[in-house]
Amino acid sequence: MEVRAMVREVRVSPQKARMVIDVIRGKPLRDALAVLQVLPQKTAPIALKLLRSAAANAEHNYDLDPDRLYVKRIYVDEGPRYKRWQPHARGRVGRKWRRTSHITVILDELPEKGAPRG
Repeated sequence: MEVRAMVREVRVSPQKARMVIDVIRGKPLRDALAVLQVLPQKTAPIALKLLRSAAANAEHNYDLDPDRLYVKRIYVDEGPRYKRWQPHARGRVGRKWRRTSHITVILDELPEKGAPRG
C-alpha cells in the first residue's frame, strides 16, 4: 500500500532541494529520519516534517506499521517563480527569480523475506 504526502511552494530552489532528497531515496523510514535530523541544509527540516506526515498518514489512515515503511519514491518538482527586482548601475534594474519547489514522497511497506514477487 503506497502512502503519499506532498508539500507545495517551499521557498528553496529545486536544485538545492534535490541534494537533500537524493540522500534519503530508497532508505527505510527510520534511517531517513535519522539522516535528515543531522543534515545542515535548509531543506532538511522541511523534508523531515514531510516524512513524519507521510508516516502518520500511513499509520492512521491505512493501519500500516511505521517500522516496516521505506521511502519508495521522493522527488522535487519546480514550483512557481517569484519575480523580484534588484537595482543596478545607471538607473537600470536586474531581474531576480525566487524559485520554489514542490516535494512529494511516497512510502511503501518493505516486502517480507521469502514472499513471492509479483
